[in-house]
Order: sequence, then C-alpha cells, then structure tokens
Amino acid sequence: MAEIATLPTRRDEDFRYADLEALAPLWPIAPERIVVPAWDHARLAIVHDGGAASARTLDIELGEGARFDLHVLSAGHHSVRLAVNATLQTGSQFHLGAAQLAGGTATTELVTRVTHAAPDAVSRQVVRSVAAGQATANYLGKVLVEKGADGTDGEQSVRAMLLDRTATANARPELEIHADDVKCAHGCAVGELDAQALFYMAQRGLPLEMAKRLMLQAFLAEALAGAEDEAALQDQARAALEALL
Repeated sequence: MAEIATLPTRRDEDFRYADLEALAPLWPIAPERIVVPAWDHARLAIVHDGGAASARTLDIELGEGARFDLHVLSAGHHSVRLAVNATLQTGSQFHLGAAQLAGGTATTELVTRVTHAAPDAVSRQVVRSVAAGQATANYLGKVLVEKGADGTDGEQSVRAMLLDRTATANARPELEIHADDVKCAHGCAVGELDAQALFYMAQRGLPLEMAKRLMLQAFLAEALAGAEDEAALQDQARAALEALL
C-alpha cells in the first residue's frame, strides 16, 4: 500500500505561515506539470474568486530559449495556497505577476521556487497583496542560481498593503547564488496607504474613499500588467477590491 503523504507542520519553512486547517482536507496536493518546449512561448492566468478553499502546485519546466508568463489573481474570504516551482534552461524567461486580496480570516499564500539551472536565463516576480480584517497574505519565494548559471538575471518585487491593523502580511524573498557574473535583486515592503499621497489627492478635490480606491487599483495593476487578457483581469481585480472594501 502506497504511503499517504502527511500534511507538513510549521517546522517546514514553506508552511510556516500556512493555514494548515484549511489545507488538511485538500491534502495531498498532486503537482500539475507544465513543460514549455525550446523557443516556445506559453501563458497561463489563474483566477481564484474565493468561492472555496483552494491549493495547487505547479511544476514548470522551460526549455532553452522558452518563455512562460504566469499571472495570478487570488481574492476572497477563503484560504488559497499556490506553490510554483519553475526550472529555467539556457536563455529562457519566466515572468510571474500575482495580485492577492484577502479578507475576513482567510490566508492567501504564494510560495515560489525559481531555479536558474543554466546560463543567461531571466526571471521576474511581481507580487502585490492587500489584506483586510483579520486576513493574512503570504509570499515565500526563493530564486536559486545553480553553479554554472552565469549571466542569470533574477528579480523579486514584493509589496503588501494592510487595510486594517488586524491584518497581517508575511514576506520572505530569498536569493541563493552559486554562480558568478549574475544580476539578482529583491525588494520587499509591507505598509499602509501613503497618508501624504491621500492628502495630496484630497487637496485636489478627490473624496478620501475614491482616493484610496484609485491608489489600491494602481497598486494591484502592477502585478497584472502584460497579461494576455489584461483588461479582464484588471476588471476582476477591481471587483474583488470593491468586495474587500
């Protein structure tokens, strides 16, 4: 009889902030394998509207010179976990744009591991999260540059906005580099809406609530820019934001 995989504990770094109670009935999670052949270009958009708890794992393999664009919109009052493992070969490109909106007591979580296994590959990760109520928004991401993967260009941009003092955001961007001649960077910020910017917009006649909405819409739009059906995704993000507010 095959052994049933047990649910990880918080001792596992990738599950430190996870909603284990929500994950238990969904476990184990069968990985979904995506292979992009050499010099091909593929796109995928994932939208979770919060109708129920959800957990997915994507294992992505990019051939030489291949490109894969992944855009994610997670929203609602149910816990969501998406794990993404991407392996890049010579000259391949991986772009991830993710907008996370969490309300109520939900935990919205994105866990990534991007492996640069060969030279001259490029990866970009842009993650924008908004949490309200007692919700939690998590991003745990690692860029691994293996030995010999010279010319790697990897970047993580992670920002989270808290609408209430009871909301939480956890972020762990990480770089592990075993090669020379690479360009890797990560940036992370967690905070609230800029009071000075809100004041500036109010001085020019915008009501406070409208100013907040416009700033949050622009904040989330960064993650969804360049999606194949960007206009539809942006509309869905705005609708999810209205439900959160």
